[in-house]
Amino acid sequence: MQIVKTTRFLLELEVVLDFIARDNLFQALIFSEKLDEIIYRLLDMPYSHRKSLKANDIHIRDLVFNGYVVPYRINILKDRLEIIGIFSSNEWDI
Repeated sequence: MQIVKTTRFLLELEVVLDFIARDNLFQALIFSEKLDEIIYRLLDMPYSHRKSLKANDIHIRDLVFNGYVVPYRINILKDRLEIIGIFSSNEWDI
């Protein structure tokens, strides 16, 4: 199984990191590194996080990290985890 980070995720992550870096660049780097570690651990147990609150699909899950939600899709047919986005408010839609 492989991990695919969508363009949407990468763009939203850039906004989050820019926001964190305004206060502390070092903390933004740590946030990014730790998030990557947790994302890659999903390969071992992809269903370990809650079913997404935004989608009615058991294959879409929510990874919660430092107040941010990272929705991801377990795509069984393509044998991959698709990291869909990252958000901190309820205004995000899949």
